[in-house]
Amino acid sequence: MSILNKKTVRDVNVSGKKVVMRCDFNVPMDKEGNITDDMRIRGALPTINYLLQNNASVILMSHLGRPKGEAKAEFSLVPIAKRIAELIDKEVLFADDDNVVGENAKRMVKNLNTGEIMLLQNVRYRKEETKNVESFSKELASLGDLFINDAFGTAHRAHCSTTGIANFLPSAMGFLIEKEIVIMGIAVEKPEKPFVAILGGAKVSDKIGVIKNLLDKVQVLIIGGGMAYTFIKAQGYEIGNSLLEEDKMELALELIRTAREKGVHLILPVDTVIADEFKDGANYKTVDIKEMPNNWIGVDIGEKTVNLFEDIILSAKTVVWNGPMGVFEIPSFAEGTRKVAHLLSLCEGTTIIGGGDSAAAVEQLGYADKMTHISTGGGASLELFEGKILPGIDVLGEK
Repeated sequence: MSILNKKTVRDVNVSGKKVVMRCDFNVPMDKEGNITDDMRIRGALPTINYLLQNNASVILMSHLGRPKGEAKAEFSLVPIAKRIAELIDKEVLFADDDNVVGENAKRMVKNLNTGEIMLLQNVRYRKEETKNVESFSKELASLGDLFINDAFGTAHRAHCSTTGIANFLPSAMGFLIEKEIVIMGIAVEKPEKPFVAILGGAKVSDKIGVIKNLLDKVQVLIIGGGMAYTFIKAQGYEIGNSLLEEDKMELALELIRTAREKGVHLILPVDTVIADEFKDGANYKTVDIKEMPNNWIGVDIGEKTVNLFEDIILSAKTVVWNGPMGVFEIPSFAEGTRKVAHLLSLCEGTTIIGGGDSAAAVEQLGYADKMTHISTGGGASLELFEGKILPGIDVLGEK
């Protein structure tokens, strides 16, 4: 996808304009409504600050969670407004309208001066949002003069606030989306070699397109996580009660054959941590991948597998990682993911973490500052690695 000819916020005159900006403030919160990780909010700050410094009036919008078209208090953006205000040291007005573009919002927008900032209520309070209904797109567009999309995490979704609004306002991308697509786009299109991709997570079906696209580009493809057991079973080995997509076994063999034909080194785990139950506190041990007993469940990669990965990762010039190596939420089964994150932190090449659980793991383990780039969008980064055109970027104005 040629995204470099799309306008960025630098290419439009924002001075004196009311700018509607789509962000991805879909952040994790605890039961008390406290934000537990504000990485996505911090990701939007460069664009927000640029707009404020260049005399724009800023109208922010985002979704949070899945309220399914209803106003639900637990998905309110009130905590987001407070956190942005703390981060930019400036008041953030909050338009608390259940219908998003309500009387509060309209009044606030009308009175919003240059250099001031406000936030709309959760766009997914409106059922039209995810269906990309034109009338709601028009309502959002009526609030401003310009649309800036900086929500990479939802750039693969065609919703009112990501694509629909761009049909009614001049549009451009913010700095976060620009950074995401430049770094990841170059990594996938013109990587420095050796180029290594590490794919984990639960399902092969989620990663088919990515694997097929990357097999034309990488020298090494490492497969771990739950999806590895479908590849292992397809080769005739016992996997006990491990995760299996039976209808994808033939495809797994086909991918192994394709890798061989293209000269790609496809690496699967050689040993695995197994547990007698899928829960914290279960009995667990490490076994050779060819010696998995019945009734046990594969939950992580083993020590020998990590050692197998080590030289490959450390000598790589470009590494892309998407998906954990085991059941990262259970501490006993997080060791493989931890060790892969550690190896990536030592790699001197370009290291790109493709959002989602891998990004959370790297953040939690304190390796974030050792990575070249951590994507803010799991699904969007996967589609970018797959070579797909992201609708939230495709719709933006051309230079």
